[in-house]
Amino acid sequence: MSPKQQRGAETAERLLDAALRVYAEDGEQGVTVSALTRASGVSLGSLYHHFGSVDGLMNALVVRWLGRLLEELGSALAHTRSARTGVRALVRAYLGFVRDHPDEARLLHSAYADRLSMEQARHLRDTQEARLSPLSAWVDGYVKAGEVADLPAPVLEALVLGPVIGLARSSLAGVGEGDVDQMAGLLADRIWRGLQP
Repeated sequence: MSPKQQRGAETAERLLDAALRVYAEDGEQGVTVSALTRASGVSLGSLYHHFGSVDGLMNALVVRWLGRLLEELGSALAHTRSARTGVRALVRAYLGFVRDHPDEARLLHSAYADRLSMEQARHLRDTQEARLSPLSAWVDGYVKAGEVADLPAPVLEALVLGPVIGLARSSLAGVGEGDVDQMAGLLADRIWRGLQP
């Protein structure tokens, strides 16, 4: 990487880090050009050069952290030996990510991220294909082995991730009582029942 490319990468990183800080402190309404340039120390021209707009920057931030979440889910699955232990590992990894990265998780579970995923669903799937493929292959293997119900992929995804996302959002909002690790075990068992053939 040339020195110019290195500086550009560092500038983009500063903007992404600043965007997360501003979002965590002030929410979506606080993410403005002036707040971002002030928090990052980067010029307005650099923000537009690297990301095209504030929305472009926020989209890149969502894609970055979605990718990291998917990497953690894939890593959790890599160490399992059955469909049931895989479901448990997915639930624990997802909720562990929420616990360990609360600001990032709030962004990923925000109305902003929901809008982005609705507007750019195909693009997001395409950009995350390398991270989604191992998850799909894992499920397909257990469907073929008869351990997981042979259902359309969107239904399987909803059965597994829908309840986990619901619990994550409740946890992030401070709603509900109880130990998240204990609830993760209960939730994983219930999800597993729904996936059995």
